[in-house]
Amino acid sequence: MGEQTQTQAAGETTTHAIIIAQAQAEAVAVAEAQTQSAASQVLAPPPLQPQQAYQQHHLQVEEDRKDHNNPLADSDPAAFISNSSPSSSKIPFRPRKVRKVSNASQEDALNKRDSGNAVSNCNNLLLVKSRKSVPPPPALDARTLSCDGEVSLAIRHLRNSDPLLARVIDLHAPPAFQNLHPPFHSLARSILYQQLAFKAAASIYSRFLSLCGGEDGVIPEVVLGLTPQQLRQIGVSARKASYLHDLASKYTRGILSDATIVSMDDRSLFSMLTMVKGIGAWSVHMFMIFSLHRPDVLPVGDLGVRKGVQLLYDLEELPRPSQMEQLCERWRPYRSVGSWYMWRLVEGKGSPTTPAVAGSQQQPQLLDPVNTLANLG
Repeated sequence: MGEQTQTQAAGETTTHAIIIAQAQAEAVAVAEAQTQSAASQVLAPPPLQPQQAYQQHHLQVEEDRKDHNNPLADSDPAAFISNSSPSSSKIPFRPRKVRKVSNASQEDALNKRDSGNAVSNCNNLLLVKSRKSVPPPPALDARTLSCDGEVSLAIRHLRNSDPLLARVIDLHAPPAFQNLHPPFHSLARSILYQQLAFKAAASIYSRFLSLCGGEDGVIPEVVLGLTPQQLRQIGVSARKASYLHDLASKYTRGILSDATIVSMDDRSLFSMLTMVKGIGAWSVHMFMIFSLHRPDVLPVGDLGVRKGVQLLYDLEELPRPSQMEQLCERWRPYRSVGSWYMWRLVEGKGSPTTPAVAGSQQQPQLLDPVNTLANLG
């Protein structure tokens, strides 16, 4: 029994020794693994950041292009960055797209840029000149009837588009449009001529020029300084005096100016000028034709133009203003010249061009729009 007990104890001791040895071996293996992992983390280079990878890739592509034998020369740098960076890392920036442009496309782009710069420089030069000249030149984006050859183009267009109007054109000399006065001067003059016979209006206008110190003195500041009593002494009514002061006030407050009037399109200009007291639709149309020389103005409320359209197309009734746009549509973009020939047609037929406008609100007109307003300049 004693020997068996000793034998069993010896066996258990041996078993414990084996277990301990195995545990120590496993501990040593774990320690060595950790040591190797730490060494690898110290010695291994850190992963490239996306921007570094992008730069390294471009350097490699340039070297490959020099050898002319590397297929990566045309590769996508953005795709390279996404493939080279670790899947767990986030790209902190959006890579730029590289687009190849042929030499022809580059030349086209440069030509367009140079052309745009040339147009811009030309417009800037014209704007500088407009500030120095009196009156300012017409709008830069459209030709006026005072430009060389524009009336000839208008007459050619009207002949081709309207055979009936061509007969009227053959009977009369072409119109002439000349710049005589700045816009403010022309508007003030149109107010003075309202509802007056030509001789009476011319007499008042002459005294008005003397009161302002000559034609060069017809400026907003001078007109605004004239009292109603002074204007009354030269024959200007109190109502017209208020019209002149309202026009001059809008100029001095910056609401209107000669430069803005010249540069406005027709629709905007119509809206702005009808805000002035005493200036209605008919006055604006006459101003746009005979002072600004706008080529495509149709005074739909003018009795002379309406009567001329009735005679031209042999209509039974005088056309209403709402019908004028459709009847004269073929004259675009030279309806101003077509209207001028309507006055000539009525004048030749001996029909009176009485000052009246259709509608409940009558806008005073001049007895002869052609002979009077042509001098508005």
